[in-house]
Amino acid sequence: MNLQVVLERETDGVADRRRPDRDLDLLEALRRREPMAAERLVTTYGERAYRLASGITGNGQDAEEVVQDAFWTVVRKIDTFRGESAFGSWLYRIVANAAYQKLRGRQSRQRELSLDEVLPFFDESGCHASSMVDWSPRVDDPALQVELRTALTSAIDELPATYRAVLVLRDVEGRSTRQIAETLGLSVPVVKTRVHRARLFLRKRLGHFMTTMDEPAAIGYAS
Repeated sequence: MNLQVVLERETDGVADRRRPDRDLDLLEALRRREPMAAERLVTTYGERAYRLASGITGNGQDAEEVVQDAFWTVVRKIDTFRGESAFGSWLYRIVANAAYQKLRGRQSRQRELSLDEVLPFFDESGCHASSMVDWSPRVDDPALQVELRTALTSAIDELPATYRAVLVLRDVEGRSTRQIAETLGLSVPVVKTRVHRARLFLRKRLGHFMTTMDEPAAIGYAS
């Protein structure tokens, strides 16, 4: 995952335009019940569907079960797909619904990210409690990449499921805000808000991580 993309990209790009479905051949193969159609479905969407399911459930085993159930649903209900959205969006919606159903089975509590969780700390005078250092250029430092990747994964795992879902679809899958809204059954403004707050949350967590990484060096220098 490109950290700069996750933390910096804020634009939605050009609005979606109606165009032929790129999965038309796969779609027709599924409708004709071709023997290899299901395998092609897994090959084409397996990894991406797993990332989305994992992003929502936060659990690898649950994500695998979600993807299996979702793909079986796609195969069984392929004749209900009317082409009102892209095939990929329809499939993602099925995966997301299955993942949320799995969460409900675990009685997972949905919540919103509060401002305290995404904004920097301020002292009583209204100033930043800690210096705001631009550490983003350091993400390309090979010596820190493994640690940063681990810290980023941990921060993403802390996100509520609804925020992980929009983040995965936006910054990992590269889907537009409108596509995400259609996939998850949300409004465009809600998607934008959740993506923005998820990025702020990650920036805050990684900022704290970088500050912690710098402390030993600073102490050693002072001594």
